[in-house]
Amino acid sequence: MRINNNIQALNAYNNLSKNQFKTSRNLEKLSSGLRINRASDDAAGLAISEKMRGQIRGLSMAEKNALDGISVIQTAEGALSSVHAMLQRMRELAVQAANDTYTTSDRTEIQEEINQLLASIDDAAQNTEFNTKKLLDGSFATSGTALQLQIGANAGQKIAVTIGEMGTSGLSLTGLSVLNHDDASTAIDTVNTAIEAVSSLRSKLGALQNRLEHTMNNLATARENLTAAESRIRDADMALEMTDFTRNNIINQAATAMLAQANQLPQGVLQLLQ
Repeated sequence: MRINNNIQALNAYNNLSKNQFKTSRNLEKLSSGLRINRASDDAAGLAISEKMRGQIRGLSMAEKNALDGISVIQTAEGALSSVHAMLQRMRELAVQAANDTYTTSDRTEIQEEINQLLASIDDAAQNTEFNTKKLLDGSFATSGTALQLQIGANAGQKIAVTIGEMGTSGLSLTGLSVLNHDDASTAIDTVNTAIEAVSSLRSKLGALQNRLEHTMNNLATARENLTAAESRIRDADMALEMTDFTRNNIINQAATAMLAQANQLPQGVLQLLQ
C-alpha cells in the first residue's frame, strides 16, 4: 500500500469535480430556461438562434408596418368618401342647372354652392394627413414618389402605394361652371369623370387594404412558426434537465461519500505500524 499518492482519492475527487460542473450547468439551464446560455454550449445552435431572433423581430415590426399601412389607407379612404359625397352633390346641382326653367339668378346661386363644394374638395386634398404626410395632394402620385410600405423582415419586401391628386386640379374640376345650359351640361360630364376617378382610387385602396390584412395574417403565422423553431433550438427541456440534475446530484453525493472513504485508506498503514 502506497501513502504518498492516494490514487483512489484522486479518482474520486476528479469524478466529483466533473459531476459538480455538470450539476452547475444543469442549475444554470434550469434557472434561465435556456439550453444555450453561451456560445460554448452550442456554437452552431447559437448562430442559428440569433439569426432566427433577428427574423422574428423583423416580422413583428413588419406586422406593425402593415398595420400602419392599413391606417394610412383608412385615413385616405375616409377623406375620399367625403369627396365622393361632395361630387355626387355637385352632379345633382349640375343636372339641376342644365334645366332651362332656371333663371340666371338661380344658376348663380347654384354656382355659389358648387364653388363651396370645390373649396371643400381642395381642403380635403390639402388637409388629409397621416403622421404629417399629406395623402391626397399628389405627393405619392407616381411610382418614383410612391409611399413605400416595408411589409417583410428582409430588404425588398415592400409595397408601393400610389395616390393621385384628389383636389380640384387633379380631378379636372378647376373653373367648373353651371352659369348657362351648355356649361351645366359639360359640368355633368366633368363631374362624372371625377366620380369615376375617385371610385377607381377607392377601389384600389380597398384591394390594397385587403392585401395588407392578408399579409398581416401571413406574417403572424410565420413569426409564430419561427418562434417555435427558435425555442426548440435555444430553450431548455425542463423535464430532461431536471432528470439530469437529479442524477448528477445523486452521483455527487455518492462521489463525496467515496472520496471520504478513499481518504480513510491510508489510515490502514497505521495499523501495520502499530
